[in-house]
Amino acid sequence: MRVPLSWLREFVDIDLSPEALAERLTLLGMEVKGLHRIGADWSSVVVGELLDVYAHPSSPRLSLTRVRTAEGERELEIVCGATNIEAGQRVPVALPGALLPGDRSIGVTRIAGIQSEGMLCSGAELGLTPDADGILILDSESPLGEPLGRLLGDTVLDVDVKPNRGDALSILGLAREVAAATGATVREPLIEVAESGDATDDHLSVTVQDVLRCPRFVARYLDGLTVGPSPTAVQVRLMAAGVRPVSNVVDASNYVMLELGKPVHTFDAAAVTEDRLIVRTARPGERLETLDHIERELSADTLVIADPVGPLAIAGVMGGASSEVREGTTQVIVESALFQPVTIRRTAQAYGLRSEASLRFERGQEPRMARLGADRAAQLIVRWAGGRAAMGAVDTDPVDPPATRLTFRPARIARLLGMSVSGDGMRDLLARAGIITEPAPARSSVAIIAGERPIPLDPDAAAEALVAIVPGHRRDLAIEADIAEEVARIRGYDAVPSRLPDTSMPGYRPDPRLMVDRVRDLLSGRGLNEVVTYSLVSPQDHASLGHDAQDPATIRAANPVSGEHSELRRSLLPQLMRVLVDNERQRRPDLAVFEVGAVHALVDGHPKEARHLGILLAGAADPLSWDRPSRPVDIADAKGLLEWLVERVAGARLRWEPGPLHEALYHPGRSALAIAELESGHRVELGLVSELDPRYLTACEAQAERVVFARLDLDGLGRTVPAVQRVGDL
Repeated sequence: MRVPLSWLREFVDIDLSPEALAERLTLLGMEVKGLHRIGADWSSVVVGELLDVYAHPSSPRLSLTRVRTAEGERELEIVCGATNIEAGQRVPVALPGALLPGDRSIGVTRIAGIQSEGMLCSGAELGLTPDADGILILDSESPLGEPLGRLLGDTVLDVDVKPNRGDALSILGLAREVAAATGATVREPLIEVAESGDATDDHLSVTVQDVLRCPRFVARYLDGLTVGPSPTAVQVRLMAAGVRPVSNVVDASNYVMLELGKPVHTFDAAAVTEDRLIVRTARPGERLETLDHIERELSADTLVIADPVGPLAIAGVMGGASSEVREGTTQVIVESALFQPVTIRRTAQAYGLRSEASLRFERGQEPRMARLGADRAAQLIVRWAGGRAAMGAVDTDPVDPPATRLTFRPARIARLLGMSVSGDGMRDLLARAGIITEPAPARSSVAIIAGERPIPLDPDAAAEALVAIVPGHRRDLAIEADIAEEVARIRGYDAVPSRLPDTSMPGYRPDPRLMVDRVRDLLSGRGLNEVVTYSLVSPQDHASLGHDAQDPATIRAANPVSGEHSELRRSLLPQLMRVLVDNERQRRPDLAVFEVGAVHALVDGHPKEARHLGILLAGAADPLSWDRPSRPVDIADAKGLLEWLVERVAGARLRWEPGPLHEALYHPGRSALAIAELESGHRVELGLVSELDPRYLTACEAQAERVVFARLDLDGLGRTVPAVQRVGDL
């Protein structure tokens, strides 16, 4: 959010430099990402007075002006093409030698045969307003010869407001933050609407059909307006805040949004049929041309503001072109409503219409701001556009909800923060943020977890507890820990000491996921590469393992993508063999890979999943060297690898027993079962190692003469890991 410092100073006294203020706000949690100085590039631009304006002798589009920039100084003759100038006005004058934004230099030049000694500046040429057609007209009291940078220059803070602090997306909200940081007093704007004539409800009615998504709707009626440009100072301020000026009526609504954080929308009252506004969901087939002049088809769950004929606006996101305030509008309806944040977020995402208004609605609104926003907008519209405001407003829920009362324990907060802060000290800190505190009643309960039932306090704890009366704009304060964060934030995060917690550490409980990560790390450290393959295999893969096509233990996909991926794998071996074949085709015959994955089977009619480790070794175990020949892998390599791995992970020793013969899969006489011997005396079968049968290698189209496969049951290995690791003296 862009925050002009001059605007911020209207709400709170600031004795700090912009740099020091930025640092204080950042330490408070409102990160200032940058400082921008408006007017820093206005070299030799001063306030001048137009003494005379007369026609150019040779160009009907140009005018000649006599300009005075200081009493007693020589008058300047400047050629100008604008049509909005007249004698007596005070305007910005770029003197010869001036430098304007964009590195534009000004000198003495001849224009249509007449020498021009400088330039009269428009708002666009100064980067202040979007108006490039007319000269920027200054206040008649502007000091003659005053450098424009001193008169209109400003410093803009670029503040990163976090999502939980929607209340700080306004000048008023950031003024509260400055007050919390410095102890200054916040000055809220004086909102007084000059009402006259009949009542607002004589001119319009409001019906809310979905009170859950629109809990409050406030509307005011104004007439007799003259739509035109806003005062120059207002346009300059809006531009500094990053908002393009449009007209005095539209600018008033944007001004309120930036000042109070309350989005406000204005409708041309003449475009509202039967003077009725209806808040409802869109009907099938309804369409709306929004203010960006794109016609959109509305979905059935879109909340709209409509009249009896059709939609006028997408609620909380963007208005419609048919009811837009334009030149010639004389009567308007000011709408200031509360909308359910999640509704606005989903709508903005669905239509791709993220706006400053929708951003503020998404982060939540203070209920009382619904009426204050409407009143402030009416006040500014009457001030800038004339006309009158009808008496009162239409308000569908005029009663503001009571303030939230949050019980907290100062001793508990001091312990959480590791700070030595007394209860009175906390009360003073919270008061700087506008949070009033009082002693807790005898029977109190404290909210520990958001959305859960508060925990009752015993009488001794209740006697020391305090109650924080949370302002309506602080929707982020809901539990005791939030108060602790607020105390730390206001005192300064840099004041939180670096101290280890004094709580007792929980006992160690083995985590199977940590064990699997350790297996991965250990095997990678031994030079093996991890692979990840498909969990779905083909019936032919299972047939190669000896499983019949109708085997009831195989889990089959109901809607397989293809026959190649139609059954959940019962072993990691087939896919590891595919990895070997793919590498051989790339002329990489030496392979040492592993995979950690799930295998599946139906056991007693119920699906069962087990985590397995599969290791595949092929090619050379030791590369060819000058002092020894290359050695191919054999079963001893896999046995040694498993023994080392199980000992490192579980501290258990493996014993080997002859493995089961499987025709055309495991090599006869070169397979073994891995048995873990535990300290308790129990024996657990964890897996196997085997050299694969040459016939199986041929069926898989593998070129290697010798391939060794190892399988380890990781779930079984996890059960062998002791809950407590025993250590002894060396």
